[in-house]
Amino acid sequence: MTSLALALFYLVPACVLVLSATWVGFAVTLPWRPEAPDRSVGGLVTDVLVFLVVFPLVASLLARLACRIQRERLDAVFGIVETSPPDPLSGDGPAIRAWRFVFGRDAWSMVVYSTAAGLHGLLAGGVVMVLVVCGGAAAVGALFGIAFVLAQGTPGDIAGPLTLVVVGPLAALVGLRLTTSLVATEVLLHRMLLFEAPEVRIRRRLLHVQDSRLRMVDAAEAERRRIERDLHDGAQQRLLALTMTLTRARSRVTADPQKALDLITEAQRESREVMDELRQVARGLHPRVLTDHGLGAALPVAAGRAPVPVRVDVELEERPSPRAEGVAYYVACEALNNVAKHAGAARVTVSAERVAVPTRRAADLLRLTVTDDGVGGADPEAGTGLYGLWDRVDAVDGVLTVHSPAGEGTVLTADIPWEA
Repeated sequence: MTSLALALFYLVPACVLVLSATWVGFAVTLPWRPEAPDRSVGGLVTDVLVFLVVFPLVASLLARLACRIQRERLDAVFGIVETSPPDPLSGDGPAIRAWRFVFGRDAWSMVVYSTAAGLHGLLAGGVVMVLVVCGGAAAVGALFGIAFVLAQGTPGDIAGPLTLVVVGPLAALVGLRLTTSLVATEVLLHRMLLFEAPEVRIRRRLLHVQDSRLRMVDAAEAERRRIERDLHDGAQQRLLALTMTLTRARSRVTADPQKALDLITEAQRESREVMDELRQVARGLHPRVLTDHGLGAALPVAAGRAPVPVRVDVELEERPSPRAEGVAYYVACEALNNVAKHAGAARVTVSAERVAVPTRRAADLLRLTVTDDGVGGADPEAGTGLYGLWDRVDAVDGVLTVHSPAGEGTVLTADIPWEA
């Protein structure tokens, strides 16, 4: 009932524009007819203002109101809420913004949206009303008809009312059963028109890219500071100690050769420690094994460094793009770090496979899944690094999903385009 009533309002903007177009048609063809009446200039100007200015203005504003009602209804009835994206041309002057608000592309798009929603509501509401109301009314009327036939008619006249008594409730039942499906299609249509329209999707994507870019800049800055700290506190200090040891060994070469040999041996040990320190720093950037041998060889190495038992299951007949491998490796390493820090898990499984999705233009995906049996309840706001993972995957148009019910472990899945 609500959809049917609102559908009539949704169709008003289109009807107003039809009236305006009809006047234009008459205005163009009427002067060519021999019986055309003479029109004054003032009357013609008034008609032009009414039908070419006022009517489109009213249609545009009513369409915006209709779309606003649709959004409010999606929020109040179905709990579907989406923040309206800001206008990317917000720096325009008031006059330009007012013109765009009334006669811009968004305004005419809303006329189309409201018309589509109105036609759907009129069709769906009309079908349900006809089936339920007419079916119920036919059944009730047939009961009175049966009583009338039994009182004054012949037995042969009772077949029609009996048919309506059976068919009417069936039609009402079919209408009631169709209601849920029609409401679902209405919600889907409104979501597609209001939330998935091309201009809305582009603006949302711009906002999304802006937020993601800011987070990635912060993450890159934090990573740079980590590398600087590791080099300063680790490798740099060890290199300084190595330089001093070699200096001491050089000063003892002639006076105490044995002591110099001991110092050179100590310098060799320190140089190996420096190399290990630099390998630890470089491993966090891009490991050599990943470049040379691919994800199937790099994931077991990352799993071997984890403090919990990790099972690695890689089913890749060929290597994906280097970018996809790098993102998958980063996600696996960060996920294993999160498990070690927060999950309290006893077992972890890391799997990688190639998945074909025929509905997408880029059909193949590299799917990385990290599963643990820990405490679950992973929360991005708790500093678990999920935002960083999400930004890294999203940067290549991938999708990261986390299923982490409290007390039931966590399943992290990253779907990365194979040719990212």
